[in-house]
Amino acid sequence: MLRIHTIFQRLQNHIEIPETELNYTNPYTLLVAVVLSAQSTDKGVNKATERLFEIISTPAQMIELGVDGLKEYIKTIGLFNTKSANVIKLSHELIDRYNSTVPGNREDLITLPGVGRKTANVVLNVIFDQPTIPVDTHVARVSNRLGLSSATNPDKIEAELERIIPTEFLKDAHHLLVLHGRYTCVARKPKCADCVVSELCDFKPA
Repeated sequence: MLRIHTIFQRLQNHIEIPETELNYTNPYTLLVAVVLSAQSTDKGVNKATERLFEIISTPAQMIELGVDGLKEYIKTIGLFNTKSANVIKLSHELIDRYNSTVPGNREDLITLPGVGRKTANVVLNVIFDQPTIPVDTHVARVSNRLGLSSATNPDKIEAELERIIPTEFLKDAHHLLVLHGRYTCVARKPKCADCVVSELCDFKPA
């Protein structure tokens, strides 16, 4: 446990602001941004939503924009047809079932169209300050390389990380792993010479 504590302490010291890089204006726009980010980069989503979130901040406004209108804003994002449909559907659900308010529990969130466990965990972590660990490709890769988890299934990785990460780091653990994976422990050519936890890592780049 000392090794794991050291890993997260160093990451926390190195990454001054462990927070999402998705742009949003309120809980609803964060939910939309996370839905749009599936199989897409945060940078690409931010570029698409920059103009969108200037005119949209509520489910009702999104419904008024409509599927075709939304597509015009997000057509540079992968799977934009499916995502557009899901965003309009989840906006209707939020109005009909939750008084236009983003629910603060996983059980309700994952019933919304386009919202899976990872998306729900991001919303719960960022908006509701819950110590969830959304598992994306960065979290999975870094966890595997650091020996924090040998699992490949996101739910199993999440469970293992929740079990071993010290409580004091749980709230920010996801962001620490994501940002470390995005800028240092990258997929193809990890920057091991710049890594603050390199001597605690068993991964050997080819």
